[in-house]
Amino acid sequence: MLVEAFAAGVFETNCYVVAPGPGEPCIVVDPGQDAEDGLREVIARHKLTPVAVLLTHGHMDHMWSVTPVCDGDDIPAWIHPEDRFMLADPFKAVGPMGAQLAQMYPGLEFREPRSVEVLDDGADLELAGLRLTVDHTPGHTRGSVVFRSATEDDRPFLIAGDTLFQGSIGRTDLPGGSTEEMMASLRDKILTLPDDTAVLPGHGPMTTVGQERDSNPFVRGLTSAPGRHL
Repeated sequence: MLVEAFAAGVFETNCYVVAPGPGEPCIVVDPGQDAEDGLREVIARHKLTPVAVLLTHGHMDHMWSVTPVCDGDDIPAWIHPEDRFMLADPFKAVGPMGAQLAQMYPGLEFREPRSVEVLDDGADLELAGLRLTVDHTPGHTRGSVVFRSATEDDRPFLIAGDTLFQGSIGRTDLPGGSTEEMMASLRDKILTLPDDTAVLPGHGPMTTVGQERDSNPFVRGLTSAPGRHL
């Protein structure tokens, strides 16, 4: 399996490209600000063919380039229905910060891609020869999700968006955020995973569920529900 990441834009949002291998179809996860050039480089270097863009949530630092990427390759964007409104109006989703961002980027406009599919909790997606399971993890936004999968040698990994970072978690003080829901998502959807599950976060370096269980101050002390397996 091929998994490549690069940090996009001033927000340094991790954009992921996942494929069964070089020369294969691929999916793109969270194409943030100015992600197009980085994506073109990765796709050309590995001779990949994008088939879909998956969004962990609707904040603009994660979906900034979704419309040009999707419409340029005639592929759909996948997003949870509770965050879909952000595709056309991401400034609305960040409260007073939206006005500041609008002033920083005058004339910037967003719209939905031509093709949008919705993500359901527990759904198994079969895309680009890959199987990914969707878990709805509200807390950072109402429609935040994570994607679970495993490599060909059964090593589990999680594309976590802004639900879990190395040593931290996503903020819960923006519109649609909830500390209570975030704690429930971490407890019931993340800490139920095996400790060796690689966590590919929306910002910062990769980690594992076990490392965060032991050292993350926001996660330590949460009691996980009975275990799940990939």
